[in-house]
Amino acid sequence: MTLLLIRHGETALNVARVLQPADTPLSARGVAQAEALAKRLATMKVTAIVSSDLPRALRTARAIAAATGATVETTDLLQERNFGDWRGMLYDGMAINPLTMHEAPPGGESLPDFERRVALAFAHVVQRQAGLGGTLAVVTHGLVIRTLLAAHVQLPIGTDQPTHLGNTSLSIVAAVPPHAATLVNCTDHLEPAASDDSHALSGG
Repeated sequence: MTLLLIRHGETALNVARVLQPADTPLSARGVAQAEALAKRLATMKVTAIVSSDLPRALRTARAIAAATGATVETTDLLQERNFGDWRGMLYDGMAINPLTMHEAPPGGESLPDFERRVALAFAHVVQRQAGLGGTLAVVTHGLVIRTLLAAHVQLPIGTDQPTHLGNTSLSIVAAVPPHAATLVNCTDHLEPAASDDSHALSGG
């Protein structure tokens, strides 16, 4: 009765700290990270995978599917927050912090709207897991996972909200209330050559 919350592998724009267009693919390093995560999950009896339909998440999900034999379903509810006309802009050059701002960027999504969508996404994956009765892998994005951990998951005592979510990080969460986490933001599956870049942007 478990949910595996997984951030997608690295992209070149994560490293460059750019707000990403929807069609951003994994980098070669990101593909290696996804393969390493898939190898780890091959022993965890994954029954099914629900993924964001954005390419960087879907490529990560397909690596997991190849290693586990689980099928991949997609939903746009798990997409990263939509930064609209600001996608493609360098994060560090912006006058405000788009990752925490409440207002909607031009053509984008406000924080309250994003949080409501993430709540619907969580309800969706919890319902999907209940229908499976097994372990469900959920492949999504940094801000989605950050919101889930803050608003929908009970963290272990003494564990703070992560300030940086690693690429292909794994968080293990009970599928039933209070949705207690037993592991948060773990990238132990990554070898040094494909380790997470702690300076990379972990949202957007």
